[in-house]
Formats: sequence, structure tokens, C-alpha cells
Amino acid sequence: MPQISEFPEDGELVVCTVTGVKNFGALVTLDEYDNKEGFIHVRDVATGWVKYIRDYVREGQKIVTKVLAVDQSKGHIDLSLKQVNEHQKRDKIQAWKNEKKAEKLLEIVATNMKTTLDEIYNEAAPELLDNYGGIFPAFEEAALNQKAFKKEHGKKKWVDAFIEVAKENIQPPRVEIVAILELTCPDSNGVVHIRDALMENSASEKAEINIRYMGAPRYRIEVSAVDYKVAEEELKKIFQGIENSLKKHDGRAKLVREQK
Repeated sequence: MPQISEFPEDGELVVCTVTGVKNFGALVTLDEYDNKEGFIHVRDVATGWVKYIRDYVREGQKIVTKVLAVDQSKGHIDLSLKQVNEHQKRDKIQAWKNEKKAEKLLEIVATNMKTTLDEIYNEAAPELLDNYGGIFPAFEEAALNQKAFKKEHGKKKWVDAFIEVAKENIQPPRVEIVAILELTCPDSNGVVHIRDALMENSASEKAEINIRYMGAPRYRIEVSAVDYKVAEEELKKIFQGIENSLKKHDGRAKLVREQK
């Protein structure tokens, strides 16, 4: 995928491929910057004394490094491996994989529009990168909030094709909350009333609801939604509906929160 910038910025985390290992350091290419070469001095490979550098890096390995300095005139990029922790490494690798997937999706958009990847990228990428920080987050937003995405980007000719590809290929991220329902009903048909209360109030257009029997009087309810606010609102609405249904038959409902 074309690059908006030819060189990374100081402090940026970059995905690299190790191309050579010497006693004094490692040579790498930057996967996201047209395979430009970078260098990791042995002092920046790991904290403390490095006896055998190949204990930390080897040829062909994918690594995440931090940019220490960039000399564009000479094409020098100094990098650090030791300044990247495991959490940063995982997040960066996942973001890099997502952007690789986004490139494939953008190719589909280009094919559907009978144009080229470069043309679509040059037309859409600056705006999407500015708004979402990446092409993949833009696909996620288009899949999750189609009307808002279309409103944000107006009537640009690529918008409809972009949304269609997002809908077909992106599973929006979701969160899940879990709680325990304690349901009782003294009526002679109490079991039926509880069953009806659950069936009548377990549907939702904004969340996925799963309710499982755990043994009287407990039921486990799992609510999956696009974010915690929506999940909490749907859980509250479902519980209130069940509670109101049972009250008609002198039944009671109690909600006990559980950490999933």
C-alpha cells in the first residue's frame, strides 16, 4: 500500500524484518516503509550486557522496534529493540496485521469500482488516516456505523463501495457483560411464568442475549454489544422487563453482577 510518509518519526514503533546480525548490531528492513534499512546497535538490543546477540535477534525474524533517530539526507534510521515492551509489541503487531488486511480489502474496493489500488488509496487514505488513524479502523467504523460513516464522508464516489466491503468482511469488535438472574414465583404455575418472562424479554436489536439455566432460582445472562454503555443499557432493560412480568404473579427478580 502506498505510504503517506516516506520515513517514520522519532519515537514511532515500527515492524521490521531482521536481514543481518553482527556482533555490533543488527540490520533490518522496515516493513511499513518500503523496506527502508534500519540499524539496531548492540547496546539497544537488550537491557544490560549482551553476550550473544543472536540470543535476541536472528535473520528473518519479525520484530517491533522504536525509532530513535532518522537522518533522511543519509537514509539512516537508528532503532531500539529494548525500549519496546511486550504489550507494545503485541499491539503493534496486531495493528500491522490489521493494516495488511485493510490493504486486501481496499484492493476489493478498487476492483469493485474498476479502478486501481493506488487511485483509491490516494483519494481516500489521507482523509481516513486523519479521521481514524488507519485504514482498518476506518473499515471497522464503516461496518459498525454505516449511516454515520456516509454522513461523515459525504457523497465521495468511493464511500458506498467502501461500506459494502466493510459490511461483508469486518466483524465489529464487541464487549460482553455477565450477570446472574435470581427468579422466583410462588404461583402454582411459577415455572411457566418465569419461562414466559424470560422468553418475552430476552430479545434485543442492539445486543446479542444468551440466557442459560444454572439451577433454581439462578439464570446466567450474557449480553454482547458494541460497547459497554449499550450492553449495560440492554441488560437493565431486559431485567426490568423480566421483573415487571414476574410482579404480575407476585414473583421476584434479583440481578447479581458477575465479573466474567
